[in-house]
Amino acid sequence: MKLLIKDAFVITMTSKDSPVVCRDIAIEEGMISHIGEVPSAFIPDKIIDGTGHIAMPGLINAHTHMAMSLLRNYADDLPLMEWLSEKIWPVEGHLNGEAVYAGTLLSLVELIRSGVTTYRDMYFYMEDVARATEAVGLRAVLGLGMVGVTDPEQKLLSQTKAFFHHWHLSCDGRIRVEVAPHAPYTCSDDYLKAAFELSQSLETTMHIHLSESLSEVKASYDTHGVSPVKHLEDLGVLNKHVSAAHCVHIDQKDIEILKQHGVSVLYNPSSNLKLGNGFAPIAQLMEAGVNVAIGTDGSASNNNLNLFEELHLAALVNKGVTGDPTALPAYKVLEIATINGAKALGIDHLVGTLEVGKRADLILIDLEKPHLVPHHDLVSAVVYSAAATDVSHVICDGVVLMEDYEFTCLDEKNVMTQAKLEASKLIKRHKGGVE
Repeated sequence: MKLLIKDAFVITMTSKDSPVVCRDIAIEEGMISHIGEVPSAFIPDKIIDGTGHIAMPGLINAHTHMAMSLLRNYADDLPLMEWLSEKIWPVEGHLNGEAVYAGTLLSLVELIRSGVTTYRDMYFYMEDVARATEAVGLRAVLGLGMVGVTDPEQKLLSQTKAFFHHWHLSCDGRIRVEVAPHAPYTCSDDYLKAAFELSQSLETTMHIHLSESLSEVKASYDTHGVSPVKHLEDLGVLNKHVSAAHCVHIDQKDIEILKQHGVSVLYNPSSNLKLGNGFAPIAQLMEAGVNVAIGTDGSASNNNLNLFEELHLAALVNKGVTGDPTALPAYKVLEIATINGAKALGIDHLVGTLEVGKRADLILIDLEKPHLVPHHDLVSAVVYSAAATDVSHVICDGVVLMEDYEFTCLDEKNVMTQAKLEASKLIKRHKGGVE
């Protein structure tokens, strides 16, 4: 399909010096073929009027657990380990494929509504996550969450390998598969080494939680005599294909290790704040040259997948924590949600910026809203003023998934109905009742 977007304010994310231009965008066979002057020979099948809209790369949610939407508002106002061990893990033990499929579809609705075209998921029943993603049309990097302490025979490593061979680069390359050991405190040293070796042999990325809470860091020092970051370095499981979620409690030596090995940090401001885990030193990480991307974490700890909220928090929290109003300016915040996310996922050659030859993953933001008028600085408008509800169009791989706020790829009401049903059944199973 040939698609033409006319007269939009385009934020390409390729130049900080001239970030906004008023241009047309031509899309052909899922790829951006022209930005600016579109040849008269290009005859579109569909024209979208971009007047009064920002066109920009689709946002990238670099760390989430999609089907945790079924546990939204189920367990709140608790410390991380109590929340996990006493509330979340016991319920997750009763998940099944039907529940994960329904929860993933619910989250996909939310992602699209908030302008996300690519997400990275670490969870369970990943075949069902892949099926939901295939059906809807988003781009994803998927990893089976591997809790090593419950997998002494390393069966999940074998399942990851099978999942990789079935789904990696499927759906015309929209779906990629990676290796996802949960965390150093839930995986033994041997398990972490095996997971890293698997990612190396499959030539794919690795995704892990790291230094999220003070208790995790203290336990690492008590057990290994070093920080979790240093421990992973000592194990030899860090390189440029590894992404570490959170990295809240790290020091300058940890930052130097992350930079040296090219590890990407996945920042989750809402989840970190809500669980009382603190503030990741994002300004210092970026100043040191560490690639920082952004995520929402799961809906059970956030409690939504609204990436615009994360952008707003990222900008404000880092100014407040550092006492520096120039820390994390608006353009850098957009970078962590677009091109930096693409780098962390290993797909920056495909998405993350609007450029000729890249895949057509982009969104339109409706500027004709009171809170977005006047239009002095559109980059600032996206970060400091815009809301998820301002996203009017979402296009992934050249396919329009949402047009003028209406879904073209799914039945939103039916998705919510099914999610409520599966959530109810899940809680009944957990409590020992009959579905």
